Amino acid sequence: MIFTTKGIVLRTIKYGETSVIAAIFTEMFGIQSYIVNGVRTQGKSSKAHFFQPSSLLEMQVYHNELKNLQRIKELKWSSLYKNILSDVIKNAVALYMIELLQKCLKQPETNADLFHFCEDALLELDIAKDEITANFPVFFALQLVHFLGFRLKDNYSNEGKHFDLREGNFTNDILSNDYFTEAVVSFHISQLLKAMQPADLSEIKLNKNLRKSILLAIEKYYAFHIPEFGIMKTLPVLHELLG
Repeated sequence: MIFTTKGIVLRTIKYGETSVIAAIFTEMFGIQSYIVNGVRTQGKSSKAHFFQPSSLLEMQVYHNELKNLQRIKELKWSSLYKNILSDVIKNAVALYMIELLQKCLKQPETNADLFHFCEDALLELDIAKDEITANFPVFFALQLVHFLGFRLKDNYSNEGKHFDLREGNFTNDILSNDYFTEAVVSFHISQLLKAMQPADLSEIKLNKNLRKSILLAIEKYYAFHIPEFGIMKTLPVLHELLG
């Protein structure tokens, strides 16, 4: 059957001479793999630009639950970015968001709420001011856990000044430095947890070292909760670009 669905491109690999296999997070079917023939051709007919990571597409797709590879009948932009694909810093943030999604989405399960959150986040990043863009990776990662079943608890207080990377809350019962963040890092994680919209990020001032420490702490937190999470390959680039 043919369905119309939105999709967020996560990853594309070359297949044969002119084709690609694209992993796309879809609104209707969750994460799916699509084989697209003849996409890497020369000239105006080429559609390779549609399959850049973070691209927002509207597609007509053939879907068969018994197949691992699906096909796309027609596609067009769902939304066309103004900045993400051309701005180096915004693109680096978007690629971090996409890599985090890839590591968290293991099964092709429908999750329309998560899809809409990711779509809205990318569109907000596209138009964000510089001070918001700098904090956007942390905001996205902290908000994403709401959809993954291991939500963080903002109980920061004098009785809980250290973020527990295993339990996702704040405590003073420190057992090992490997599992708890320093007080100053924990305080800013608490402040970031209070940001409900990207616009709130403009009020949170972080220097490069603080932001790096927070992003590394978040990476550890995800690794505790997502099997075979591994290491975020996009983090070193963010550390270099985000002031």
